[in-house]
Amino acid sequence: MTKGGLNSAMDLSHLLSDEAKRRKPSPIKTTMSYFEDPEIIFLGAGMPPAELFPLKSLSIEIPEMLSSKGDEGSVTGKLCKLAKDQENPKDIPLARALQYGNSRGQRELVSFLKEHIVKFHQIPYSDWDVLITAGSTQAWDASLRLFCNPGDSVLLESWTYSSSVEAAEAQGMYCVGVEIDGHGVVPEKLEWLLQNWDDLHPGRSLPKLLYVIPTGQNPMGVTLADERKPLIYNIIQKYDMVLIEDDPYYFLQMDPYKPKAERSASSLEESTNYWMDHHEEFAKSLTRSFLEWDVEGRVLRLESTSKTIAPGCRIGWIVAPKPLLDQYWNLQEVSIQASCGFVQAIFCGILNRWGQEGYIAWLITLRYQYTIKRNHCLDCCLEYLPLDFVRLIPPLAGMFFMVSFDASRHPDFESSFGKDPQKVEAHIYGKLVKNGVLLACGSWFKVNPSSNKNTTISFRGTFAAVDLLNMENGIKLLGSTLRKEFAL
Repeated sequence: MTKGGLNSAMDLSHLLSDEAKRRKPSPIKTTMSYFEDPEIIFLGAGMPPAELFPLKSLSIEIPEMLSSKGDEGSVTGKLCKLAKDQENPKDIPLARALQYGNSRGQRELVSFLKEHIVKFHQIPYSDWDVLITAGSTQAWDASLRLFCNPGDSVLLESWTYSSSVEAAEAQGMYCVGVEIDGHGVVPEKLEWLLQNWDDLHPGRSLPKLLYVIPTGQNPMGVTLADERKPLIYNIIQKYDMVLIEDDPYYFLQMDPYKPKAERSASSLEESTNYWMDHHEEFAKSLTRSFLEWDVEGRVLRLESTSKTIAPGCRIGWIVAPKPLLDQYWNLQEVSIQASCGFVQAIFCGILNRWGQEGYIAWLITLRYQYTIKRNHCLDCCLEYLPLDFVRLIPPLAGMFFMVSFDASRHPDFESSFGKDPQKVEAHIYGKLVKNGVLLACGSWFKVNPSSNKNTTISFRGTFAAVDLLNMENGIKLLGSTLRKEFAL
């Protein structure tokens, strides 16, 4: 079956978990298609009457994002309870947003997001769709339930978001790390791992899932090189796998870092103004999603408002073949029911007042602000850290940086720590906190940390959470602590 010259996604139902195969659509939820039908007297579901919702309207005020100079003012609007009172016909009526139903997401929000996705990604199959989630963490947890049985194997980057590992292990999954370097997952290492799977992991089934954070990777801050993506995709095709592309930092991409002496004071502002006036060129400047190589529908892309609007929204979405999204829909109907109606209405109201171009202008503004923070962070690292001792990969996206160094160079490595790098890490962590700065221990993000045979330890920092002065003071404390502890 083709649509617009494109084939439909491949049937991947054989990869579903036993739980997903047992689950059927909720019969009571099938009645929701009749809820707004004026010809139907709706007595079929336990829904409170909208007139008893204690809310008449919501007022919002957002930055104006339509000029080439960014925010020069504000836009106000009102979200109304009833459709007949709406000031924008694409708003979600609060009477519907706050009601049961719509486990896929409110149609007005889904429609906007699909238009947005087309502006940035060319998906090579016809039956893709979008489903609203309660953020990427919930979407990942649901993905594990849909594809994996207890005891199944899951591949993740060897350093990854710790909650992703914890969610998989809590469901009884066997987690294995794939080697990652300064350019992301190494395809040759992934191929070697799968070729030698039976010898390396005897008695374990081949994995069904590969989970990657391709842009501004958490915790390392690295970005997966585009030239590696088709190679990785070909490998998951060969081994009949699904790739979960968790990409919350996609729009926090930046130009490569240049030291302060090598960059002009106006260059960032000039490039930002250019992108504001050339949105198509901005889209082309970004890395490509795995979706663009996904001819079979094996990629499930997780997106989120956590880094572009606010993490407390708990709104995200999955881009995937509609048959697979039907499986997520069945699960959401009996778990989260639906993402928060208040937040969907507010987020959609913001997007409708900005429009597609205003939303892109907001994303460009975020890029500008995060680049300022990234540059200042790395400037401070160059000034205050012992760079002949620590290793630091300048991030091209996201909000994290990681410093790594050899624990065996500690003067007491043998006498006090028994040649155990993890004990050195714990000691340095305690010293940093005592001295007034907190970074996250690298071991918290390591898949199978006990398998680490070398003496390198790492700490993850963020340049997003604090102002520039506190960032500088924190990095200065990091540098002075390392110099004192390692007698540098």
